[in-house]
Amino acid sequence: MFGAVALKALEVYAIATPWLHQDTTPIALYGAYADEPSSPGAPRPAYGHSKDGRGDLQQVLLSLGVSGDGGLPLRLGMRDGNTSDSVETPVAIEECLALGLEGVHGIVADSKAYSRRTVGLCLEKGLGLVTLVPRTCAVRQELEAWGQQQPALPLLVAKPGRTKDEACRQWHGQSVIRSVEVEYSDGRVTQEALRFLVVHSSQLAQQQTQAYTAAQEKEAEAVTAHVKQVQARWFACEADAEAAIAEYEGRGPGRRGRRPRPWRYHAVRYHSMAETRRTRRARRGRPAKMDPPPIESGYRLVVEVEPLAQAEEDHGWTVLATTVDAAVCADADILQAYQDQNTTVEPGFRWIKNPAAIAPVWLEKPERIAALAMLTVLGLLVYSVLQRQVRLYLRMHDQQIPGNKGLTATPTAAVVLALFTQVALVQLWIDEQEVAQFSGVHPYHLLVCDALGLDASWYAVPSGQKNDRDIQTP
Repeated sequence: MFGAVALKALEVYAIATPWLHQDTTPIALYGAYADEPSSPGAPRPAYGHSKDGRGDLQQVLLSLGVSGDGGLPLRLGMRDGNTSDSVETPVAIEECLALGLEGVHGIVADSKAYSRRTVGLCLEKGLGLVTLVPRTCAVRQELEAWGQQQPALPLLVAKPGRTKDEACRQWHGQSVIRSVEVEYSDGRVTQEALRFLVVHSSQLAQQQTQAYTAAQEKEAEAVTAHVKQVQARWFACEADAEAAIAEYEGRGPGRRGRRPRPWRYHAVRYHSMAETRRTRRARRGRPAKMDPPPIESGYRLVVEVEPLAQAEEDHGWTVLATTVDAAVCADADILQAYQDQNTTVEPGFRWIKNPAAIAPVWLEKPERIAALAMLTVLGLLVYSVLQRQVRLYLRMHDQQIPGNKGLTATPTAAVVLALFTQVALVQLWIDEQEVAQFSGVHPYHLLVCDALGLDASWYAVPSGQKNDRDIQTP
């Protein structure tokens, strides 16, 4: 009851997609829950990493798989609130295989899916996998360095800029084979050849450059305040000054392991300097005119700050791992499959959070938790089907409807529903005759009805008018 559920949207609509896009999101819950649920296999609310910023609430994890064609939900599962994404992905793959979703040949997931167990499972089952390699992996660092040394990488995808002033967006990349560790179901850990796609994005490079500059400017304010505080300190001897420097640099007594790095975008260096300063007189009264002012010798710290310049060639690099052979799926198709995450599962989660978000509630029984998740995903299914069918119809018939910024052939379901808010049925009685009139109906409303297979006669004025009124008085 609480395991995976296939929504079987493939049997209702002709979905032409070889990929299933997988991701997870938490559902926050109020109240206290028992450590162990009474129902076997029920999701256990628990504290965990909250993607919503609600670490004060317990949660359960919603695992969702959607189609690459329109983002239609195909599979969902409920997990304990402290389940890690890296643990959930192999389970989701096993459930997809057990549910037998025909036409789905591979799974696309974020960087949490890159692990020895997930890669080994996909190789063992012959299932395609496309995932992002985390920055912390040595193989990604090695491949990014390899990509920077190449004179030119083949052009994979080119798209026009989103604005007139924005340059054309380009993605260059190439597949390489590297040997990595994988873990099979029987526990064996072996070295296997895996395909990696090294990609450089001009758009990502620009975004990372702007983000680095903004972060450096923000950190500069904190560095300025730190320098002012450090240079205001006074030390009686050089040993105290050197001890303070060691503390600032993370070399203080008792420290072990890697040094802390408080400043990521600036190089901060300290050194001591002998100085003198005026101090208070030891005795009361007015000093003699010829008495020298009291002087105290000591040390201050001098701080040198240098902004760290990051090389532009370090920006814009992405490394994807896949179990799909190059003869089956070209580099451009692998890149497109991963980029579709932003138009399939991610918009679905945004819709679940807002506007379909339900305030955290106390659901006493695990059955109610599962029911809430099912109703939420069913709502997402209706929303996604509506959006997919309208877009498909408009593209096939070369039509457009009003959007948020002029005419569009790719409206969201929210835009489609908003178009009908102005439609109203006005009923008037003139003498003994009823007059019905629709207000706000435009041709694009009838176009949407045709796209969804709805009867457009709903918005037509009745041919016959009533000649009398059936009025009942109290």
